[in-house]
Amino acid sequence: MAKVESKTVQPRPVSKAATLSGDELRTIRVFEQNSPSVVYIATTQRVLDLWTRNVSERPSGTGTGFIWDEAGHIVTNFHVVSGHRSAKVRLSDQRIFDADVVGASPEHDLAVLKLRDNRNIPPPVKVGSSHDLKVGQQVLAIGNPFGLDHTLTTGVVSALDRSIDEPDTTMDNLIQTDAAINPGNSGGPLLDSSGRVIGVNVAIYSPSGASAGIGFAIPVDIVNRVIPKLVQHGRYVRPILGITMNDDVSRQVSERLNVQGVLVLRVQPGSPAEQAGIQATQLTMNDDLLLGDMIQAIDGQVIENGSDLTEVLDNYRLNDTVTVRLLREGQQVMEVPVKLTLQR
Repeated sequence: MAKVESKTVQPRPVSKAATLSGDELRTIRVFEQNSPSVVYIATTQRVLDLWTRNVSERPSGTGTGFIWDEAGHIVTNFHVVSGHRSAKVRLSDQRIFDADVVGASPEHDLAVLKLRDNRNIPPPVKVGSSHDLKVGQQVLAIGNPFGLDHTLTTGVVSALDRSIDEPDTTMDNLIQTDAAINPGNSGGPLLDSSGRVIGVNVAIYSPSGASAGIGFAIPVDIVNRVIPKLVQHGRYVRPILGITMNDDVSRQVSERLNVQGVLVLRVQPGSPAEQAGIQATQLTMNDDLLLGDMIQAIDGQVIENGSDLTEVLDNYRLNDTVTVRLLREGQQVMEVPVKLTLQR
């Protein structure tokens, strides 16, 4: 039998690492600055043992949220805490806090929790803007997919002004991104390359249930408008005109007529808009389109899209009367008074 010569196998020499690129360093910095302010949210349900009559708490659902202010308010999705009055909040240092649900807006899929103890918590996130986003700009998402806390994914803004149908409502003006968003990411922040929150991750399009490269986030301009009302009143009360609009359609009509404004597609029966005589877009029997009124301003404040309209109306209360400037039939400018009602 041949003698096998024994050899000592040495570890491979370690190659020198290349210097991290500017983009990598910026991504690392954004994650390190923001991850402490991103939290893991777990809801529980109380279960009664019929034999022992003992009541215990069992996990119900999980999601992500982030610290909104120094008072200890946490922003997340409504569907993360739906049906619950309280939740457990875990920070990146593994401290666990009790929190109460203090406000919710199902139509925006947003909710606010309040930590019962806000001592020594991380700083709130920096808030950016979403009205000036560009398709192609870099974004980062931090969340807890499948319970794996503080996971970072990166991508770009894939599209803007997306709409998705939820069971009870339609969500408009969403940001679409290819940054991987999976179950458990809901309620987490979507950040720009400066580390500012530009959206709240809310949903994915996926036949398999996992990320397929199409995720959606609620624009931070909407979040920044809704959250203060949830903190103050516990719910979002929206002043309405009672119209249906679509930014893509309005944009096409505006470009064709070389004007600015929001096209009224439909007018709800009994709404302030109907009572003021605002006209909706109609389709004739010959399939001709008769354009409705275009809303160009409210009390002198210029309206260029649906977000402008909603933001302006948020400054008014029930029974306030506003002056709406309309463009009728593409040429006649007129002003009508409208007495507002509230959508609850």
